Amino acid sequence: MSAPEDDMVLLPRPSALTFDLVAKCTTTKARAAVLTLPHGKVQLPMFMPVATQASLKGLTPKQLEETSCRLCLNNTYHLGLKPGQKTLDAIGGAHKLQSWPHNILTDSGGFQMVSLLELAQVTEEGVRFLSPHDGTPMLLTPEHSISLQNSIGSDIIMQLDDVIATTSPDHARIEEAMHRSVRWLDRCIEAHEKPDSQNLFCIIQGGLDLELRKECCKEMVARDTPGIAIGGLSGGEAKAEYCKVVDTCTDLLPDHKPRYVMGVGYPEDIVVSIALGADMFDCVWPTRTARFGNAITNSGVFNLKNAAYAYDFRPVDEGCTCTCCRPPSEGGLGITRAYIHHTAAKETAGAHLLSIHNVHYLLDLVRRAREAIIEQRYPAFAKDYFNTLYAGQTEKYPRWAVDALMGVGVDIVGGG
Repeated sequence: MSAPEDDMVLLPRPSALTFDLVAKCTTTKARAAVLTLPHGKVQLPMFMPVATQASLKGLTPKQLEETSCRLCLNNTYHLGLKPGQKTLDAIGGAHKLQSWPHNILTDSGGFQMVSLLELAQVTEEGVRFLSPHDGTPMLLTPEHSISLQNSIGSDIIMQLDDVIATTSPDHARIEEAMHRSVRWLDRCIEAHEKPDSQNLFCIIQGGLDLELRKECCKEMVARDTPGIAIGGLSGGEAKAEYCKVVDTCTDLLPDHKPRYVMGVGYPEDIVVSIALGADMFDCVWPTRTARFGNAITNSGVFNLKNAAYAYDFRPVDEGCTCTCCRPPSEGGLGITRAYIHHTAAKETAGAHLLSIHNVHYLLDLVRRAREAIIEQRYPAFAKDYFNTLYAGQTEKYPRWAVDALMGVGVDIVGGG
């Protein structure tokens, strides 16, 4: 691959964010920082709930705000189809459309092209696909993706990248996708019309090949985008391989920029990934699993549809401070497991309440992680997290998590 142009290397690009590093763990690579965006400050590390179509399923904007969320994710592909770019331009962007006063991140739409549409075809020009509405041929190019995101007005926008499943056996295709993603980033930078109000993040690709990841890191860092994402993961690869990619990439990324690992939302993954130096995460899982009656807690995930909860009048998660779990005397709703059991299968209220709880849980998890980093006790935090999750049964700890944390100096099984 040819070297980037001189101006990409030497001249700082416009940025609509500031990244202030607050603390670094002296054992692991965990970081605490403040990310200031056009619609306010965000504390890192952080989790982004996914409001795919400018709406978090089951929650009003006010309810989402009450979970402490200050940065949510919208989907460019879906918003580009409906309400469409014309409507977004008319109203002045997604913040006004969804009555959301805080920050928004949009993905590029490329992932949906490949994951949702069987007939998508990737060429150097872009992604060709058939409209899921009327079957007409369509084309998503880097330029069109950026144009849509400029119309959405999101605080963080993502480059269009060439996404290939990490489990693909076609190494040549994975390498081609990595190089193409760099070329497409250059086109995205050129097309971006609002660098003073929207922050373009690059996306590192390369599958599970650590040498390709290293090469991509070098090329992407040279382009000097305001933030950097690690993409192409959470697609079925072994967790140990996932950890190697994150660990390898964060070693090569600058300290003064936010690091976003895309599509990651399981609590164990977040706790380990923070130790490996990642700052930002997103996933649909907390709200999707809520719709199946599942509550996320420090002790694991419980399906409240099970008959065992029919007469369980405890809060969904004892000690939780979310609106759902807090008693009325503390301004909450005082919802019990029995009520969720009663409504989860028959009414939308159960899924709605569990969505509030689950989103709050993940936001609170990263808040507690941040406090631990600042207080220089993140190794103990990680150890306590797994000890609680597995009730002290160290033989049940996932091997990938044990090994990944050991790689950054934390022994969660023994006394270290």
